[in-house]
This record gives sequence, structure tokens and C-alpha cells, in this order.
Amino acid sequence: MALPIYASRLERLWYYTRLVICGLIFLFLVSPILIVMPLSFNAEPYFTFTEKMLAFDPEGYSLRWYDLLLTQPSVPNDVPRDAAWWAQVWSQAVWVNAAKNSIIIGFFSTILATVLGTIAALGLSRPEMPYRKAIMAILISPMIVPIIITATGLFFFYSASGLAGSYLGVIMAHATLGIPFVIITVTATLSGFDQSLTRAAASLGAPPTTTFFKVTMPLILPGVISGALFAFVTSFDEVVVVLFVAAHDQQTIPRQMWNGIREQISPAILSVATILVIVSIALLTTVELLRRRSDRLRGVTNS
Repeated sequence: MALPIYASRLERLWYYTRLVICGLIFLFLVSPILIVMPLSFNAEPYFTFTEKMLAFDPEGYSLRWYDLLLTQPSVPNDVPRDAAWWAQVWSQAVWVNAAKNSIIIGFFSTILATVLGTIAALGLSRPEMPYRKAIMAILISPMIVPIIITATGLFFFYSASGLAGSYLGVIMAHATLGIPFVIITVTATLSGFDQSLTRAAASLGAPPTTTFFKVTMPLILPGVISGALFAFVTSFDEVVVVLFVAAHDQQTIPRQMWNGIREQISPAILSVATILVIVSIALLTTVELLRRRSDRLRGVTNS
């Protein structure tokens, strides 16, 4: 919000003070990212800035740790990088396999979380729904309860049902963590939804399925996609539940980073962290664009 021209001196002072405070808070939040990203280009195997890096000497910077993501542990580095080499990377590189597992688990858990979360949000948006607040509290509890408690409960439940150590179990566990985000975003979208549109469609003879897919779904689609992106990010960054539920060979990127910190500290972890930051920024940018589109569809304008 811009400062009005009729603002007093005290209001102007508070306006600029607030900008400085917000800038300092923002710097405090992003400073770990600002440190990690340049360190991923360190030519030396250290987690600190070397003298060459501080002097901006090109010899102090390297892509060796990004290259290590493609060659660790047994992919040769001194051979032509042809189709056969990339096929070997696809099948043997530990970080590539972890990325494949993360994408597969994140994709299917996102679909499951989006479908179930959207259905739940549609039900909770109905005024005749009994005990809506209690049901809402239960459904979003996975994002409130400490993750270690959720992971422990899932471990005992999946161990008894035979889902522990399976991809289906990991997908369902990640969907459990993603459903609350879908419910919150879709419920927020439905709060501004004009119910007279569905009644108008029904009065014109449209069955409930046609009304949902032709009227309701196009209007709430930005909220659904935003919730799906949040669910995917939650799955992609999750490590605690994977440690409890997944088998030893079901390595995801966060779990591989955890193992790398425990076994051998390597700046390759910083390279992975930088890639994850870039992916997260891209997803959050998409969420913001979808939010603005949703506001335009509902006729909400920024003052």
C-alpha cells in the first residue's frame, strides 16, 4: 500500500520504519539460502568461503559438486558423455535415483491428496454439514501435530497392515501430510464462491456432475492447483516419515541428504539444496500467480 500524499510526518516515519523492519525480517529469513547457494560452487571440499571465493577469483568456483550428482558413486567421469553415459547415469547415479523416487512418490501422493482434500473441502463448505469445525480440526491435524508423532503412528499402523516398506505406504503417508494443505487452499477458494451459480445450473436442468465439472471446478481450479503444489512440495521435502515408513532402498532426495550428512559431509549436499531452492521458488511463484488468477475470477481486486 502506497503512502498517501496527505500523510503526516509521524505516519511517514512509521511507514519507512516498517519498510526497514520488513526488509530486515526478510533478510533474516533468506540469509541461510543466500549462504548455501554460492557455497555450492566452491572449488574446494569445504563448507566455508575460501579466500579465492571472497576475492571473486574464477579458480575458486567450480561445478564439480553438481557434476558429482551425476557420477556418484560409480559412473565414470573421464569418458565421452554420450547416450550410453547418460543411460548409465539414469540407472546408477545415486542422486538421480533418489530424484526419481522423490518425483514418483510426490506425483502419486499429490494426486491422492488433491482428490481427497478437494472432496473434503467441498463437504466442509456445505452449510448443512454437521460438526464442521471438529471435522476440520481433525483433518488438518497432521500439519499441527509434531511430525515425529505422526511418523510414529504411521509406522505402527503400516507395520500392522503390511504397508511399511512399500511404495504404496510411503505414497499414502505423504498424502496424509499433503491433504491439510489442499483442504485449506480449496476451502479458502470456496469461501468466495457464489453458490447461486450452482443453483442456476440446477434450475436449468444440469445434473450435479455436470454442475461440478462445468461450473464449480473451473472457478475453484486455481485453489485446487495451489493445494496440489503445496502437497507436492510437502512430499518432496519430507524426510522424517520416509525414515520411519520407507524401506532402506527407497531413497528420496531429503533422505539421501540426511544419509550424506551422517556418513560423509560433502558439498554435493549444497548443490542439491540449491536445486531444491530453485524448484521451490518456481512452485511458489506458480502458486502466487494462481492465487491472483483466482482472485480475478472471483472479482476480488487489490486495493
